[in-house]
Amino acid sequence: MSNPIGDPGHGHSPAAWTAVIIMLLAFTLGTLFFWLDMPVLVWASVGLLVAGAIVGWAMGKAGYGANGSKTSSKAH
Repeated sequence: MSNPIGDPGHGHSPAAWTAVIIMLLAFTLGTLFFWLDMPVLVWASVGLLVAGAIVGWAMGKAGYGANGSKTSSKAH
Protein backbone atom coordinates (compact mmCIF):
# COMPACT_ATOMS: atom_id res chain seq x y z
CA MET A 1 0.00 0.00 0.00
CA SER A 2 1.52 3.33 -0.98
CA ASN A 3 1.29 6.59 0.93
CA PRO A 4 -0.92 9.38 -0.36
CA ILE A 5 0.95 12.10 -2.25
CA GLY A 6 0.81 14.53 0.69
CA ASP A 7 2.06 11.98 3.26
CA PRO A 8 5.88 11.82 3.40
CA GLY A 9 5.86 8.99 5.96
CA HIS A 10 5.97 11.11 9.14
CA GLY A 11 9.21 9.53 10.31
CA HIS A 12 7.97 5.98 10.68
CA SER A 13 11.35 4.54 9.75
CA PRO A 14 14.43 3.02 11.36
CA ALA A 15 16.42 6.14 10.43
CA ALA A 16 13.97 8.46 12.19
CA TRP A 17 13.67 6.30 15.29
CA THR A 18 17.44 5.92 15.61
CA ALA A 19 18.03 9.66 15.19
CA VAL A 20 15.34 10.55 17.72
CA ILE A 21 16.63 8.08 20.33
CA ILE A 22 20.21 9.36 20.00
CA MET A 23 19.07 12.97 20.16
CA LEU A 24 16.80 12.36 23.18
CA LEU A 25 19.72 10.70 24.97
CA ALA A 26 21.94 13.68 24.11
CA PHE A 27 19.33 16.16 25.38
CA THR A 28 18.82 14.19 28.60
CA LEU A 29 22.53 13.90 29.29
CA GLY A 30 23.10 17.54 28.40
CA THR A 31 20.41 18.60 30.86
CA LEU A 32 21.90 16.40 33.59
CA PHE A 33 25.43 17.67 32.97
CA PHE A 34 24.19 21.27 32.93
CA TRP A 35 22.50 20.70 36.28
CA LEU A 36 25.71 19.10 37.66
CA ASP A 37 27.74 22.07 36.34
CA MET A 38 29.94 20.01 33.97
CA PRO A 39 30.34 22.31 30.94
CA VAL A 40 32.71 20.03 29.03
CA LEU A 41 30.15 17.21 29.12
CA VAL A 42 27.36 19.62 28.19
CA TRP A 43 29.29 20.45 25.01
CA ALA A 44 29.97 16.74 24.44
CA SER A 45 26.19 16.24 24.59
CA VAL A 46 25.77 18.94 21.95
CA GLY A 47 28.20 16.95 19.79
CA LEU A 48 26.13 13.81 20.37
CA LEU A 49 23.01 15.74 19.36
CA VAL A 50 24.65 16.71 16.06
CA ALA A 51 25.88 13.13 15.60
CA GLY A 52 22.30 11.87 16.02
CA ALA A 53 21.13 14.13 13.22
CA ILE A 54 23.98 12.95 10.98
CA VAL A 55 23.24 9.28 11.75
CA GLY A 56 19.57 9.78 10.85
CA TRP A 57 20.49 11.52 7.60
CA ALA A 58 23.04 8.81 6.69
CA MET A 59 20.59 6.00 7.44
CA GLY A 60 17.99 7.76 5.31
CA LYS A 61 20.46 7.96 2.42
CA ALA A 62 21.30 4.27 2.94
CA GLY A 63 17.65 3.31 2.36
CA TYR A 64 16.35 3.13 5.93
CA GLY A 65 14.30 6.35 5.73
CA ALA A 66 10.59 6.75 5.11
CA ASN A 67 9.74 4.88 1.89
CA GLY A 68 13.37 3.74 1.64
CA SER A 69 14.49 0.76 -0.35
CA LYS A 70 15.33 -1.26 2.81
CA THR A 71 12.08 -0.61 4.65
CA SER A 72 8.62 -2.04 4.16
CA SER A 73 5.51 0.04 4.48
CA LYS A 74 2.88 -1.16 6.94
CA ALA A 75 -0.83 -0.52 6.89
CA HIS A 76 -2.07 1.60 9.81
